[in-house]
Amino acid sequence: MESIKFQHHFKQIWACYLSAEQTQASMGLNDEQIQMQRIATEFAQKEFLPYMAEWDEKEYFAKETMQKAAQLGFGAIYVSEKYGGTGLTRLDSSIIFEALSRGCVSTTAYMSIHNMCAWMIEQFGSEEQKQHWIPSLASMEKFASYCLTEPGSGSDAASLATTARCDGDFYILNGSKAFISGGGDTDLYVIMVRTGSPGPKGISCILVEKDTPGLSFGKKEKKVGWNSQPTRAVILEDCKVPVSNRLGEEGQGFNIAMQGLNGGRINIASCSLGAAQASLELAANHLKVRKQFNKPLAEFQHNQFKLAQMATNLVASRLLVRKAASSLQQNLPDAVSLCSMAKLFATDQCFDIVNQALQMHGGYGYLKDYAVQQYLRDIRVHQILEGTNEIMQLIVSRDILQN
Repeated sequence: MESIKFQHHFKQIWACYLSAEQTQASMGLNDEQIQMQRIATEFAQKEFLPYMAEWDEKEYFAKETMQKAAQLGFGAIYVSEKYGGTGLTRLDSSIIFEALSRGCVSTTAYMSIHNMCAWMIEQFGSEEQKQHWIPSLASMEKFASYCLTEPGSGSDAASLATTARCDGDFYILNGSKAFISGGGDTDLYVIMVRTGSPGPKGISCILVEKDTPGLSFGKKEKKVGWNSQPTRAVILEDCKVPVSNRLGEEGQGFNIAMQGLNGGRINIASCSLGAAQASLELAANHLKVRKQFNKPLAEFQHNQFKLAQMATNLVASRLLVRKAASSLQQNLPDAVSLCSMAKLFATDQCFDIVNQALQMHGGYGYLKDYAVQQYLRDIRVHQILEGTNEIMQLIVSRDILQN
């Protein structure tokens, strides 16, 4: 790396970057999954981790590196091989995203959103849409963004106000979307719009290409974390799009959006797992080398107990995420509730683990030369996006009360 600033403390991170086989992360996996995990871990170690701090500070969207990841099959992980995807399961994708996140949470989180968009096109698109878009998304020659949230419509997604008026063979789109990952730098926007009456049944899903007249973008947002992916508003002003760009049927958009988010919640929870695993290892290493009162911090029972709690909560989170991923893959009745539980539990617990790891570093943990603070900043938003954790509680409680 060019700057000493980005080299500083890298040796400690590298020393702590244990292979997945040396951690609980491989528990219960078959040989093929362990191999996938090893490939993703090695890629993250070589291609993400050395540049994580630099991408964060310079707000660099690492398209070329993500395209390298796509060569390993990480651009459309759970999309059919028929259209150029990798054809793996939701559990496989969770394993991969967890491993990649140990190298860079922010970049991996964007890749998980891109994967979600590719799956939505395969699941609900026409044959022409699948053949046109999925191969280039799978190779990450093209990048995709998911557009649901609006300035006045966050948790209440069914109240979205962006409209699509049918005019012959075209839709005329007007409105705006907020907090769009990749906004302005990606090639395809999967946009939820209102084509009918108020409420969820009046929502449709339309694919809009970047250079479409009437499509523009707001300023690049300045964020606490997730800085290696740009975030902008997506603005639609009499944006004219062919009706053939509609994904699924009119009125199906809310269902499409929610089905996408079920998997998205697993993906984001998996990214939190990777950050928590890396931070736990960093903390353990720091406790062994840092001395106070003439002995290593690792010899203080308080720190030992904290490490035990952190590891226990991490393993519990991982098991719940993987259970939810398997349930979603099998389309079981409890899948939606389990995805919400996994997202709620894992993102909360993993944030606490990383926060405790930072505390164990003392003042060093608050320095940007130390990776733990970046893991903390990057995963804080996971408790908000893909449905806030408060909404996750509503989904779970509603399922309990209805049954």
